[in-house]
Amino acid sequence: MAANSETEQHDVSHAYDHPTHESGEATCCGGGTGSGGVIPSTPPEHGRSFQVSGLDCVEEVSILSKVVGPKLGGAEHLAFDVINGRMTVLESADQISDSQILDLVASTGMTARAWDADNASADQASYLAKQKWFTILSGGFWAAGFLWHIIETGMGGALGLFAGHGEAPMPLVEAGLFAVAILFGVWLVAPKAWSSARRLSPDMNLLMVVAVAGAIGLGEFFEAATVAFFFSLSLFLESWSVGRARNAISALLDLAPPTARVLNDDGTEADVPASAVAINARFIVRGGDRIPLDGEVVDGAGAVDQAPITGESALVPKERGDEVYAGTINGEGTLTVRATKAASDTVLAKIIRMVGDAHARRAPVEQWVAKFARIYTPIVMALAIAIALLPPLIFGGAWDYWFYNALVLLVIACPCALVISTPVSIVAALTASARAGVLIKGGAYVEAPGKTTALAMDKTGTITMGEPEVAAVHPLGKASAQDLMTLAAGLEARSSHPLARAILARAEADGINVSAAQDTRTVPGRGLEGRTDGRSIWLGSDRFAEDKGFGDAIPKDLRDRIEGAGSTLVAVGDDTGVTGILELRDRIRPDAKGIVARLHAQGVKTIVMLTGDNERTARAVAAEVGIDEVRAELLPEDKVTAIEELVETHDMVAMIGDGVNDAPAMARAHYAIAMGAVGSDAAIETADIALMTDDLGKVPWLIGHSRRTMSIIHQNIGISLATKGVFVVATAFGVASMWGAIAADVGVSLLVVANALRLLNSQEAKAPPSGGEQVGPQMTKAALAHGH
Repeated sequence: MAANSETEQHDVSHAYDHPTHESGEATCCGGGTGSGGVIPSTPPEHGRSFQVSGLDCVEEVSILSKVVGPKLGGAEHLAFDVINGRMTVLESADQISDSQILDLVASTGMTARAWDADNASADQASYLAKQKWFTILSGGFWAAGFLWHIIETGMGGALGLFAGHGEAPMPLVEAGLFAVAILFGVWLVAPKAWSSARRLSPDMNLLMVVAVAGAIGLGEFFEAATVAFFFSLSLFLESWSVGRARNAISALLDLAPPTARVLNDDGTEADVPASAVAINARFIVRGGDRIPLDGEVVDGAGAVDQAPITGESALVPKERGDEVYAGTINGEGTLTVRATKAASDTVLAKIIRMVGDAHARRAPVEQWVAKFARIYTPIVMALAIAIALLPPLIFGGAWDYWFYNALVLLVIACPCALVISTPVSIVAALTASARAGVLIKGGAYVEAPGKTTALAMDKTGTITMGEPEVAAVHPLGKASAQDLMTLAAGLEARSSHPLARAILARAEADGINVSAAQDTRTVPGRGLEGRTDGRSIWLGSDRFAEDKGFGDAIPKDLRDRIEGAGSTLVAVGDDTGVTGILELRDRIRPDAKGIVARLHAQGVKTIVMLTGDNERTARAVAAEVGIDEVRAELLPEDKVTAIEELVETHDMVAMIGDGVNDAPAMARAHYAIAMGAVGSDAAIETADIALMTDDLGKVPWLIGHSRRTMSIIHQNIGISLATKGVFVVATAFGVASMWGAIAADVGVSLLVVANALRLLNSQEAKAPPSGGEQVGPQMTKAALAHGH
């Protein structure tokens, strides 16, 4: 009867995510060919963290893994947060000092310092500004050199620069301008390239520097300057796009005001930093103000806009005893609120932390792109060597001509656009979801919903409102209705289960003085037992009555009528028999039928309802909303078995529950969704995806959002590969140029990043639709299982 109060820890046995660590590095802007970088499937919680300037691409992950990893006993002891430029050294057998780690990072051409969350954004902004100015200066001198050429030779001569190599020697001033453009373009890349050369582990930084040096050796200063400038622009674009995604996450911080107007004991008010407000302190929130901390209203009334946290479009009335959340807006009225959580522990703070860490759990498509990039780059490098050597050796071609084409292919070897677009898309999707009141725990869970083929739902609080009421009281024998309610309320006096609240509410309405029973205990999946006035009493399902040998005492016609109406039968009795029957009803969510229809239309083949209620009641509810399968009269362990069976027969199984009592079953699904998580820390922590409200309509929105994200990622992969393919073929036939290759790479990078960032700005992300059409009367045939 009462809810199982044990909160199970969400284990990590999901078949879909929790991937094993990959030993090969993911590459961006190229990549080495050795083993290396590991991005764990779960973000690091323990270890020493460092801010690494220039760590904005998984190419740097590869480099750091190969340099720092061996000193720790393996790259598996490192974890990386590319979005925030953080490297974490996890516990390992081979511990080294912080100063040694800083020296190792410096040997790669990057710099590091101990992680300081308060200054991390400033460091990243400083590095981005440096990149920007070096890129601007490189581009400025490149443009000056091109302009000088126009002045000297006219437009026709200028266009000749784009015709390819083989011109007469370039004038000294012009060559000098292009040389300065080259210097600024490779300034930040050269230390990394030198580190790569010393380690005999070529990466794209080295390949680009080689391409620039080779062009200079051929006297192609314009080509060399073009490659240097555009490669610098490409790296800046990469850092900017990562910064844009990072800023979208950090913008959530701005939702909560930095100060709270605290009400002192003497009645005076004072503005105090939110981080310094103590738990239980009272603060004032006037109409139009944002709420600085989570708390409980102790005085006043208002209507709060909770959209920043829950995605709800309507104002939510608040009065004494109601909870309010940091970052939400008090639309009207003045509230006095008692702080219930510190600033670092609010729901908003948890969302920010989890969204910030979520990208470390990489989606399968991200892993595929990383693997492809590891294969792609060395293959293109091998083709470059072949193009440089085979035509001159076999066909007598000009060495300088085919060496130039080999350099073009080195430029093409950079898979920037291919690799960068995927993590940016994932982070943008995570942030957009958080804005909509859907907290997704990682890239794996962005991809999974779009592939859902089976969906299991807990009945109570998911399909139904979770607000049962006692619809009728049926005393048996000599007992009166008051006797029956007195026994039932006594057993439920200390329970917080929704069914208990319904019984206690009815007892209060009937004016019954409730006296709590003694020695109460829960019988999982059955009901409650206890003692009152020296006799044993019990309350539970009809199965519980049967277990006690009193099944025949329940009139068959009463049983059939209650269950046939979709209500829940609750038997109450003592050691002599059944005292009477309570009939409880819950409301089916008015949009449940429409939501189920939308899920079917989206391709979810099987929707299953899991419940501890009796078979007839469960089927009545399922028939009304259009659910495919019903598994009723389940004990908690039976739900686990049911999910395991679904996983065996379906490609992608999701389960929706409360994230607490359903945690064991949810952990067996490929991914788990918790509803109404805004008031439950446990639900936020245990579920893979948390719906901050109990709006079931966000489930089909989530599936659509997942598919839109994957569509954008696939578009970007297709655009990137097609562009690379065209230039590889053009180079093989000797009709491509270095400036064209690098310009195309930058252009495609701009295109795919802009495409990815559309996920942040879509109206769909800002306002997920309501669940669906309303169906049936609000009071419908629903039930809440005893022991559910």
